[in-house]
Formats: sequence, structure tokens, C-alpha cells
Amino acid sequence: MAPRTLSAMLAGALLVAACDDPGDLNNPSLDVLQSNPTAAVVASASTGLLVGTRRYISPRNGYVSLLGVLGRESYDLDNGDPRFVTELLQAPNLDPGTPAIGGNLWTQPYANIRNANLILDALPKIPVATFSDANKEATRGFAKTIQALDFLQVINTRDTNGAPIDVDLPPGQFAPFVSKDQVFTRIADLLDAAVINLGNGGSTFPFPLSRGFTGFDTPPTFLKFNRALKARVEVYRGNFAPALTALQASFLDPNGDLKLGVYHSFSNGSGDLSNGLDDPLIYAHPSIQTDAEQKPGGGLDDRYTTKVTTVTPKTLQGVTSDKGFLIYNTSDTPVTIIRNEELILLRAEANIGLNTGPSIADAILDINLIRQRSGGLAPRGDLNPANILDELLKQKRYSLLFEGGHRWIDLRRYGKLSTVQDPGTFVHSAFPIPQPEQDARK
Repeated sequence: MAPRTLSAMLAGALLVAACDDPGDLNNPSLDVLQSNPTAAVVASASTGLLVGTRRYISPRNGYVSLLGVLGRESYDLDNGDPRFVTELLQAPNLDPGTPAIGGNLWTQPYANIRNANLILDALPKIPVATFSDANKEATRGFAKTIQALDFLQVINTRDTNGAPIDVDLPPGQFAPFVSKDQVFTRIADLLDAAVINLGNGGSTFPFPLSRGFTGFDTPPTFLKFNRALKARVEVYRGNFAPALTALQASFLDPNGDLKLGVYHSFSNGSGDLSNGLDDPLIYAHPSIQTDAEQKPGGGLDDRYTTKVTTVTPKTLQGVTSDKGFLIYNTSDTPVTIIRNEELILLRAEANIGLNTGPSIADAILDINLIRQRSGGLAPRGDLNPANILDELLKQKRYSLLFEGGHRWIDLRRYGKLSTVQDPGTFVHSAFPIPQPEQDARK
């Protein structure tokens, strides 16, 4: 990793302030964490990983917003910074030297990965009398799962550009870039290793988690979140049978609350992060209305009417929208990491990938369940191996709308990005490696 990038990591990302629920984390000292760690410092730094992993999720130039523009879920129509149109939509290539567009989706995840490594290195140094073996195992399982989540953010944005993974190095040393497949393998390995740690981690974590983890804030319940992430990763890798196995150990429940899941939480409290996705400069892509289906009794798909509204039209650099989002109506609205509705659709996607008679039949059941329960739509009786993938992608589009770049990621995986290209625009398939990283590596 570039030396200056690493310096920024250690100076800014470890010394976190407050996470919404836990309160003051006492700003753990890097020197103490490395040389003479205590149970209190490690616990505080562990909760701080939740601050780091959400830091660039919800700003206008963050993960949800930028990937939303690339996947034609959203527009950012800011007269003061037209690059959200001129570069993200109208330029043939993304500029690696633009820090506000993509750079923060590189440095911050690696900062958090580095901080997790510091915690993992510190654990053996703490006396068992003050931090039990079970507490250490629970912390290891938590830290590795969050590392996997951060690596997933990196490779979701960089795709075939690859990324470094062996980054636990002293300042000035560079981890080599590896392929996308190798990054995904590391993510899967971290998640699987965390399963063993969490299984030995007792019944409670030795530190508080944010309210976004309510119901998943003990090692046994956090394990279900870990398996949900593993299912997503295996579907992304095309490993459909292992994805189904992971889903069985997750919190998937076809009869349960579709919103049940794990979230990035935000607040307006002093020193905390607020959700910037309620910004009025963020508009919904007009095609969301155009492509929405009619319900049997009239009216459009419930997911459209509950998530999108009509607003005063705005045009910037030839791009126009009269649609706004209802998803993030306050600055403390949580942002989904993963929830039950996605898990049901991931199960359908895995069964489509297996492409057997019984698996297609199972996928049809899950897709129609989501059509009816989430969209208020009639079930489709004409689904078959030839048309079911497109139907699955449409249901994911509306169910996971503007939650985490799902449409861009999904269409890229299936070679369908060209289907969302507006006239006079380009559809980018990956963010470039930031220029500071390239310069540092010469």
C-alpha cells in the first residue's frame, strides 16, 4: 500500500470518535494498541471498525450514491460540481486523479482493514485474566468479518482492475496487486475463518455494536450475518451450491420480515456520522418509473411508490430528472448492509445458476414470493430457463433499489451493463486505481 495512504490510515481512521450507540470510544492510542494493548483499548478499537466501514457509504460522493449513478439508479445534479454528470456519465473514462470520485472508496476500506489487523495482532498480547479466550475469539471473528466487508467494497468498485490483499505490511512496503478472483477468495477465506472464531466466542461480544446490528449483536447471531455475506460472495463468484449452503446458515426466512437484517446506522449526534443520501441534489433515474410494472388492481409496483416520488424537474449538462427518492428521508436513516429480502433473491439466483429442473422451480417460487410480498404484483406463470434471469435481475433492481450499487454490480456480472446506457453517455464498468496509489508505486 502506498506510504502516504498508510499514513492517512493510521493518523485518521484508527483514532475514531463516536459510533452512534456505544458513546465515547476514548480514542484508543495507536502506540498503546501496538505495544501494550489493554482489553478496554481493543474493545474500543473493535467498535471503531463499525465507524470505519460505514464512513464513505452514505455521502453524496460515497458508495451508494456513486454506484447508483453508474448503475443508472440515480443522478447527482449539482451545479457546483458537475463532475457527477460530466465524468460519471459523459466522459469515456473515469479520472483516477479525482479524489472525490472513487478515491475515498479505496483509502478508507484499506484503513479499516489495517485497523482490524492491528486489533488481531494485539489480541495475543492481552492477559487472559483481563480478556478471556472466548472474548479474543469473538473479537477475531468480528474483525475478520468486517475485513471481508471492506475488501468486498474494494473489489466491487475495482472489479477486473484487481486489488492488494496482503496489506499487513510495515510502512513503505507495497502489497502486490492480485486478480479479482484472488480478492474474492481472500474474502471467502476471511468469512470462513471467522465462523470458527465466532463459534468459540461465547454468548456475548466484549464490546458494543451499533443499533444497526440489533438482533445480530452476539457471536451466535452475528454468525448468521457472516453466512449471509458469504452467500452473496459465493453468488458473485458463481459458486451456487456453496451459496445455498451458506444461506441455510444465515437468517433467510421466506415467511419473515423482508426488512430484517443488518444496517449501517447513522445519527445527528455530536461527533457522529449522519446519512447524506437525503440530499435533494440526488435524483432518481426516470427509468425506474418507466420500467415499473402495474399491479393487478391498478397502480405501479409498491416498491416504486414507496421509494420514489415526483419532484420539481432539474436539468444539468443535458441530464434531466423529475424523480426523487423516499428511501432516505432523514439524515439518520440507516443504510442496508444485507437483509432478508436480498437473501431470498440470492437463493433464487443460486438456483437459477444451478439450472436444473427442481432448482428452476425453486427459483420461480422465490421470485414470485418477492413479486407478491414486496411489489404487490401478480405471480408470473410463464417463467422458464430462458427468461428467468432477466426477471430475477428486475426483482433485485426494485427490491434493492439504491441500497448499495446492486444493479451496477449485478448487470456487470452478467455482461448486461450496455442495457442501461442513456443516449450520449458511457457506462463505466470499474473505478480506476487512484492516482496517488499509482504514483506511490511508480
